[in-house]
Amino acid sequence: MEHKNINLNLKVWRQKNNQDAGHFETYKAENISTEMSFLEMFDVLNEKLIKEGQEPVAFDHDCREGICGMCSMYINGRAHGPWQGTTTCQLHMRAFSEGETVTVEPWRAGAFPVIKDLVVDRSAFDRIQQAGGYVSVNTGNAVDGNALPINKDNADAAFAAAACIGCGACVAACKNSSAMLFTSAKVSQYSLLPQGEPERKTRVLNMIAQMDKEGFGACTNTGACEAECPKEISIANIARLNREYLAAQFSL
Repeated sequence: MEHKNINLNLKVWRQKNNQDAGHFETYKAENISTEMSFLEMFDVLNEKLIKEGQEPVAFDHDCREGICGMCSMYINGRAHGPWQGTTTCQLHMRAFSEGETVTVEPWRAGAFPVIKDLVVDRSAFDRIQQAGGYVSVNTGNAVDGNALPINKDNADAAFAAAACIGCGACVAACKNSSAMLFTSAKVSQYSLLPQGEPERKTRVLNMIAQMDKEGFGACTNTGACEAECPKEISIANIARLNREYLAAQFSL
């Protein structure tokens, strides 16, 4: 693969805090290696801004390995950028062309208020998880892995649902800012396994109630969430969530 440097025009959302109206600022990103990640490109931009006495762009990140879900950037109209099944930190600059204008925004959702620039408050997801996304167990020695036989199809589906990293791309991609894909993934990973059976009904009722309380919109059924999810979580989980929710309601 050819290694080269490119120059880009960046339109970056700048917002001092949640009360500020916010606006786009245009920057030149010059001599950027196509082997850099998108976040490394922002590191270079911020070093330049600091040297010039300007305020660096605030953005969220942690692992930079595609597993923490923090790099929530909306790039050229797509959550996490143009590559399928990729987080922002794993997006590389070879995805862009010489002289291209790249527009970068934070997630746009009422339940994800902007903290500063490209950083949004995703603690609503934490509260949904805390409402029921766990299994209550007594502490003690771990049970042998073969002690609970589990159907392979269920085990695979649970593992796939558990791959959700809670980044919020599903919310950002949805025109209603729905959190159904995230919530359904967290419900599915337990409803498919025997360990999740004792709290199955209360889990889905409590998590749905918290999701609604946070102000997320209704599912649009357009599939945009699945299309933009960096872990490619299936919308089949939303159908499972709806079944779990109806069954729990009728059992009250």
